[in-house]
Amino acid sequence: MGEKTISTEIVEHVAWLARIKLSDKEKRKFSSQLSKILEYFSRIDEVDTSNVEPMFHVLDISNVFREDEVAPSMPLNEVLRNVPESEKGFIKAPRII
Repeated sequence: MGEKTISTEIVEHVAWLARIKLSDKEKRKFSSQLSKILEYFSRIDEVDTSNVEPMFHVLDISNVFREDEVAPSMPLNEVLRNVPESEKGFIKAPRII
């Protein structure tokens, strides 16, 4: 595979999306580090896996499901005793938007 690089412009864009301010030195450092990571993945892509059976998990595991069971809930007055603020039987939370 060809050499893959992450430019400082890409690092700058990702930092802007994450609202992180990076110095020029940090941008060059992260560009180099991320390019090395991509190169590592390119090497993994070169491994011949034609005789390897596909799997979803490295270990032979499967999901463990349990049956849903109806159980009694905590009484409303006990729930409301544990919250900082309630109104008309509901938990009142701060406005987000």
